[in-house]
Amino acid sequence: MRRLGAALTMVGLLAGAAQAETVHIAVAANFTAAAEQLAALFTAETGHEVTYSFGATGLLYTQISQGAPFELLLAADDQRPARAVAEGFGVAGTVFTYAIGALALYSTSLDMSNGQAVLSGGGFDKLAIADPETAPYGRAAAETMAALGLSEAITPKLVTGENVSQTLQFVETGNAELGFVAASQVIGKAGVWIVPADLYDPIRQDAVLLRTGEANPAAVAFIDFLRSAEAIAVIEASGYFVE
Repeated sequence: MRRLGAALTMVGLLAGAAQAETVHIAVAANFTAAAEQLAALFTAETGHEVTYSFGATGLLYTQISQGAPFELLLAADDQRPARAVAEGFGVAGTVFTYAIGALALYSTSLDMSNGQAVLSGGGFDKLAIADPETAPYGRAAAETMAALGLSEAITPKLVTGENVSQTLQFVETGNAELGFVAASQVIGKAGVWIVPADLYDPIRQDAVLLRTGEANPAAVAFIDFLRSAEAIAVIEASGYFVE
């Protein structure tokens, strides 16, 4: 009986292992820290593994359109997921807003208690910004400068990063005195000015299940997991809003 019990236990373990899958997810760079926390929770809860590729949303979407084997897209905007469905890459009915981001102006060397005054004063040589063409936080930064009437004055001082992770790197390595980043990247840091939300269009970050992941239980489970109370708590603690 003892041998039979041990055998049945082993069969159960093998069956569980056989059901575990890996989901490949394209993730907006600003969501890196939160995504890594979510992966650990998801694996502990389901047994499924998660593999991420982080980058600017526009570049990730280009890779998807060219056949990259991603199964989910966690974008930094609400345009690419809708476009994915329209162009046949995404599954209709799976798009939803998993987070609403906030823009921040960050510096390791300047007093940022009044970020607008810092921008208007122009007492800096380099301002880092993510590429507005591919990175939604870069677009929000460009909208902010336009709303403040500073685009023409500041443009010659811009250092453009591929995404907000690179933009943050520019500031922290001293290649730029300040930079527009995601508020989620600078939680708990000094030298942060949260940009008033009325200066840029809302940064609605949408997710979509891609057709490549439609038959993968791990992909389906992950997009469901993103809506769970446990996931929402992590997302909100990481500096985002959740509707």
